[in-house]
Amino acid sequence: MEYRFLGHETAAEVKPLKDCNLRLESLLELYDVLSDGIWRAETCAPRMRDEWSEDNKTWGQCSITAFLIQDIFGGEVYGVLRPGGNYHCYNVIGGRQYDLTIEQFGDEAKSLVYDDMNPQSREVHFAKEEKYQRYLLLKGLLKKARG
Repeated sequence: MEYRFLGHETAAEVKPLKDCNLRLESLLELYDVLSDGIWRAETCAPRMRDEWSEDNKTWGQCSITAFLIQDIFGGEVYGVLRPGGNYHCYNVIGGRQYDLTIEQFGDEAKSLVYDDMNPQSREVHFAKEEKYQRYLLLKGLLKKARG
């Protein structure tokens, strides 16, 4: 399989926290599991759901995925400011940047600036109940698959 997400070159080296209680060997394996049916229309942001497809599984999944990654692997969640004022979320683990959902942007991904200047918080993102519910769904589906 050809991986195209940001940080794929070192993702196999990123190991889960000891207390994550999931059968996962690495961040790379998490990407495979999420791609294999966990990312779905129901976990996509509602405002983006009409454009979600099996061919673009990462569409509308960034914040809930980034906070799930933080649960499992630690690190920090940062955001890239997007037109319209929203943030596209990604992770920094062990000083390295990872964006498992970058593929949703296609060629536009080349123009994203990952400067680690905009920390993102759960409190802000999960103040939106629908987003928190999607996060819980994503987490539950992963636990069912690898718990």
